[in-house]
Amino acid sequence: MGSRPEPDTHSATAPGGMPWSDNFLLGYEPMDAVHREFVQLVDQLLRSADVDLYERLESFERHAQAHFSEERRLMESTQYPGSECHIDEHNAVLASVNQVLPLLKAGRTDIARSLVAELARWFPQHAQYMDSSVAQWLVRRATGAYPLVFRHRDAR
Repeated sequence: MGSRPEPDTHSATAPGGMPWSDNFLLGYEPMDAVHREFVQLVDQLLRSADVDLYERLESFERHAQAHFSEERRLMESTQYPGSECHIDEHNAVLASVNQVLPLLKAGRTDIARSLVAELARWFPQHAQYMDSSVAQWLVRRATGAYPLVFRHRDAR
C-alpha cells in the first residue's frame, strides 16, 4: 500500500508566467499603465493554484471590462478608424472569459487554464498590432507627432 501522490494544485500553464516586458510599451502612458495591470493579472492567473483560479479570473474579468471600455471610449471619442474590429476583438475575449467562469466554478480548471494560456498568447500580438495603432492615433492627435518609446534591454 503506497501513498497516493498529492494532486497538482498549481499546474501553471506557462513555466515563466507572463512577466512585464518593455516590448509591451506603446508610448501612451494611460494605455501602458492599464497594460501593466493586464499583464500582471494574466501572470497571476498563470501562476495561480487551482483553489485561487476562480477568484483571480473574476478579478481579471472586472479589469478587462474596465480596460476595454476605456479603450472603446478613447477610440469612439476620437473617431479612431479601426475601432469596430478592435472592439469586436475585445468583445470576443470578454465572451470567452464569461463562458469559462461558470465552467471553472463547476471544477473545469483545464478549460480555465487553456483560456489563460490563450490570453498570454493573444495579448502581445493584440498590443503590438491593434493597441499600438490606437496609441499612435491618440498621441498624434494630441501632439502632432508619433509616440517615443524607450525600452530597456530584456535579460531574456
